[in-house]
Amino acid sequence: MAGIYIHIPFCKQACHYCNFHFSTSLTLQNDFTAALLKEVELRLDYLEGESVETIYIGGGTPSLLADSGIREILESVFTHFSIGPHPEITLEANPDDMHPDRLRSWKSSGINRLSIGVQSFFTEDLSWMNRAHNAEQAIRAVEEAKLSGFDNFSLDLIYGLPGLTDKKWGINLHKAISLDPSHLSCYALTVEPKTALFRMIELKKTPDTNPEIQAEQFFTGIQVLETAGFEHYEISSFARPGKRSRHNSAYWQSKNYLGLGPSAHSFNGTGRQWNISNNALYIKSILAGQPCFESENLKPRDVLNEYIMTSLRTMEGLDLQHVSDLFGKEKVNLLENNASVYIHSLQMEKKSEKLVLTKNGKLFADGIAAALFFD
Repeated sequence: MAGIYIHIPFCKQACHYCNFHFSTSLTLQNDFTAALLKEVELRLDYLEGESVETIYIGGGTPSLLADSGIREILESVFTHFSIGPHPEITLEANPDDMHPDRLRSWKSSGINRLSIGVQSFFTEDLSWMNRAHNAEQAIRAVEEAKLSGFDNFSLDLIYGLPGLTDKKWGINLHKAISLDPSHLSCYALTVEPKTALFRMIELKKTPDTNPEIQAEQFFTGIQVLETAGFEHYEISSFARPGKRSRHNSAYWQSKNYLGLGPSAHSFNGTGRQWNISNNALYIKSILAGQPCFESENLKPRDVLNEYIMTSLRTMEGLDLQHVSDLFGKEKVNLLENNASVYIHSLQMEKKSEKLVLTKNGKLFADGIAAALFFD
């Protein structure tokens, strides 16, 4: 079972921390939609007829795209690909775009899951991030989504930003829980090069992030959400039982997926492709019938390292039997030997032939994974 990711490269305004590909100019929106519909036709062989179980419309801000465009895109995907009987179809949406008529339109188009970019319930923090909505809009948008029949929705929250005290973070968590989401994604604020936030810190216009505060708020999030009945199934992801993000889980399970739209990535088990990160050039090349992407073939070592990286992010952990079956017992022996230092430091546990990060180990997941990589 495979997935399809669709990148919508438009935003109303640029969040200070964001380094994803997007444009704040909407002048190319119609041309982009036409190009995306064309790319669906050009890339229909990539998944080799494999049944599609998840479709994820991300960005950017997909909720900026015209409702007719969203409908056309989904109709084209359903026409050209083999879609499973109960697909998860997610749309990322910002609160300021979530009006009752639009919610009804999205639902009638086949959207059955929303990922809502709340980020905070404090207007001053939203202003600091340069978000386009305020706290009142965030709450109202969630209530409107529920009234429109969306019972499967996720809320995004960001912690560790300057000015977000532990008390405010706790209020954000409890407010989110009170809105009864099926899923929560909690992300530590990261300072990416070439972003407005990076420049603001460089010019001393805002404080840098504090790793100790971020760690404390990370642990608070785990405690509060697990107490409320959420399953901490991936570093940044919490779900009600049975409500994990099926699409994102497919990434962590190394399933095949096709990426459509500028900057979108694709993976077929042996190689990767990524589209050009330029809207005008993407549109021009696709409409000319010439997809513009780069690609790489993955060596077995690369596939193993990716599995190490993704599996350690999950609550199930790294399956040593899986590694043995695909890469040989020698690799398992080396992994166990290299993991012993993290087991002794209580950052990792071995459970039923699986290597699983402890709560403390999750703070250093990327570093631990990198240390276990094969050269």
